[in-house]
Amino acid sequence: MVFKNIVSKNEFLYTKNGISVYLKREDLLHPYISGNKFRKLKYNILEAQKEEHKTLLTFGGAHSNHISAVAYAGKLYNFKTIGIIRGEELGMVIENTLEQNTTLKFAASCGMKFKFITRSNYRNKNEESFISNLKKEFGTVYIIPEGGTNKLAIKGCQEILTSEDEKFDYICTSVGTGGTLTGVINSLKHNQKAIGFSSLKGDFLKTEINKLIPNNTNWNIQLNYHFGGFAKINIELITFINKFNEKYNIALDPIYTGKMMFGINDLIEQKVFKKGTNILAIHTGGLQGIHAMNKKLTKKGLPQIA
Repeated sequence: MVFKNIVSKNEFLYTKNGISVYLKREDLLHPYISGNKFRKLKYNILEAQKEEHKTLLTFGGAHSNHISAVAYAGKLYNFKTIGIIRGEELGMVIENTLEQNTTLKFAASCGMKFKFITRSNYRNKNEESFISNLKKEFGTVYIIPEGGTNKLAIKGCQEILTSEDEKFDYICTSVGTGGTLTGVINSLKHNQKAIGFSSLKGDFLKTEINKLIPNNTNWNIQLNYHFGGFAKINIELITFINKFNEKYNIALDPIYTGKMMFGINDLIEQKVFKKGTNILAIHTGGLQGIHAMNKKLTKKGLPQIA
């Protein structure tokens, strides 16, 4: 069983201004169900098996790590999989889309079937009427939300930290839907704090996480390192990611972990942390998205991500 209780290793990176930084290598958990996707899917797959579902249905963009992971998990555990994909135009000539899009091509090779919908319709993905129509169209399905975040995903993310991590003062993770950060917060010891580095513009994630854990105050979200918003990137971030890889031989994805590590480094430079602080950053995977980002960067005449 791939979803066994795997413990990822911590890798020491550097000490700067008296601050020690380690990286938890969740990206090494599995080659195709990587990082936080591994954690989020674990209990959802077990629940789908328990309820004897035959089909998993989920949502995502054309380059979604989540879509890729669900597709492979479905193949591994003999589920049919359906991906509701943002962007109706992508389905007009599906052969061309699969030829140009490595994520969807991989998902299709795992057996995933797609339904491409307009971006405006996609915004209704959590509405009861929208879900009801999907069930009418596809029958009995086990639905996993966009990004994988639900109560079972949070349960899985609570397993990221172990007793060996109690020595760290701060646990840092990137934030997309908030599931990973919520799981981490639930696992903190009384002397620890969590910092989420948002990859999206706006502070709405704070509200969402507060709904899940209203009485916790040992965390916050940094909103200054999104680089313009989700999937946005600039030359400064590209340079940082490539230098990081060159120095530590560790690839960072540009959507999530790259922005988090840039933020941690910047906060250390600003002397936000007191001397002697130990920081554990979580590498949440997502490296399959680098290929698509590099195609985008080429069109813009920007350097590639190593």
